[in-house]
Amino acid sequence: MTHTYILMAFSLVIVLVAGFALGNWWRNRFYLAKLGELNAYSQRIISDAERDVANIKKEAQLQGQDLVFQMKSECDKELNERRLEQKKQEDRLNQKEENYERRSENLTQREAAAAKQEAELVQKEKSFVLKSEELDRLIADEVVKTENLAQLTSNEAKDILLKKMEEQARHEGGRLIRRIEAEARETADKKAKEILALAVKRYASDYVAEHTISVVNLPSEDMKGRIIGREGRNIRAIEAVTGVDVIIDDTPEAVILSSFSPLRREIARQSLERLIVDGRIHPARIEEVVAKVSEEMELSLREVGKEAAFDVGVHGIHNELIKLLGKLKYRTSYAQNVLQHSMEVAFLCGIMAAELEQNVKQAKRAGLLHDIGKAVDHEVEGPHGLIGAELAKRFGESPAVVHAIMAHHEDVPPETILDVLVQAADSLSGARPGARREMMETYVKRLEDLERIANSYSGISKSYAIQAGREIRIMVNSDAVSDDAAAVMANDICRQVEKEMTYPGQIKVTVIRETRAVNFAK
Repeated sequence: MTHTYILMAFSLVIVLVAGFALGNWWRNRFYLAKLGELNAYSQRIISDAERDVANIKKEAQLQGQDLVFQMKSECDKELNERRLEQKKQEDRLNQKEENYERRSENLTQREAAAAKQEAELVQKEKSFVLKSEELDRLIADEVVKTENLAQLTSNEAKDILLKKMEEQARHEGGRLIRRIEAEARETADKKAKEILALAVKRYASDYVAEHTISVVNLPSEDMKGRIIGREGRNIRAIEAVTGVDVIIDDTPEAVILSSFSPLRREIARQSLERLIVDGRIHPARIEEVVAKVSEEMELSLREVGKEAAFDVGVHGIHNELIKLLGKLKYRTSYAQNVLQHSMEVAFLCGIMAAELEQNVKQAKRAGLLHDIGKAVDHEVEGPHGLIGAELAKRFGESPAVVHAIMAHHEDVPPETILDVLVQAADSLSGARPGARREMMETYVKRLEDLERIANSYSGISKSYAIQAGREIRIMVNSDAVSDDAAAVMANDICRQVEKEMTYPGQIKVTVIRETRAVNFAK
């Protein structure tokens, strides 16, 4: 029994060992198979990866070639653009160099002309000295002859000599005036006309004609009664608050507002239109609407002033001056809108200053502010030039601009080129046809005054005021007036017209002397 158990145990051990060995063999075989599959799978992955790498490498090479080509194209394009820009800069530099050369030539010519004029002046001075010595000798001879022949006293001889000297001096003066005018025309007239023509050509503006009345349209005739109110209280309230005259007549569906002040008239017009739309018309509502419109008008004036300064290109103006500029929109001079006139003067000043190589910004500033005194001239006593200069000085404008404002109507003598530019631009803006309108009585009176002044001189045959009073042509008797005397007469008439008359722009005085030789063939 014991041997049986031992044999069974031994058999069991053998079976276990054999099973264990068989299991190990089977497991090793299974793992070897799996390892083969894994090796095959890894080989496939490696081959696929190598193929993908090759494809990616080819694509990268192609993309790199495209990128290189694109970068090369961009570089070529940028290089061409830089070459074009460099060529443009070279052209601009060449143009500037040519301009500098032309200016240098002009300066050389001007220096030569100045040297020539200086030499001529020296020669004239020497000639004048010689003539003065000769005149002294002639006077001495004349004194001796007069005393010997006429048996005159010394005082009588002096009177005769003084009269002869006066006649001779007037004759020489007339000849000198003619010569100086001819020389001045040759050197200055052409250039001045070119500058003025250029300024007028480069700037042209429309003219705004203002009237002394405004018309407010009504939705119906019944609205007139509501505007008048019970026993006229509404219309009285409107006139009292706005300071305008409200005229209600037979004009259908319309009310007329009349006032010398366009600003008041505009406030009254807007207020009345709002009241008509609102429908509530009574004294309290009228005062409320007029006050609101007045506040809005204050803001509007500032906006108008800022817009005008921006359009002209002038910056840094004080807010109070900006507000006064806005007021000029509602101010007229000979029916010409003063704000439009001021902007036009600013543009003309800038153009002429640029041609003369002056400070363009300062010229525009002086031109824009030259009539600023007209915004308050009904509140302050004095000429608007002096009022405007005081305002400009008070609000920080430069002394040059202040003096130009003060001198543009010669309230003080002009001292700088800026003063003369503002005067010229102001005359150009106001004197062009259509810019200003005058009353018929003023127009006729000016024509009569021109002809009266001309006819007051001796030797006048006929005189005609033409071109709406901007020119006077005077015919003189050739026997009574010489060429030299005609030049003196034109100068004297100009001075008398400037002294006795007030007019916009300038007046041309032309003295015409004609000599005729007549004979008859028999």
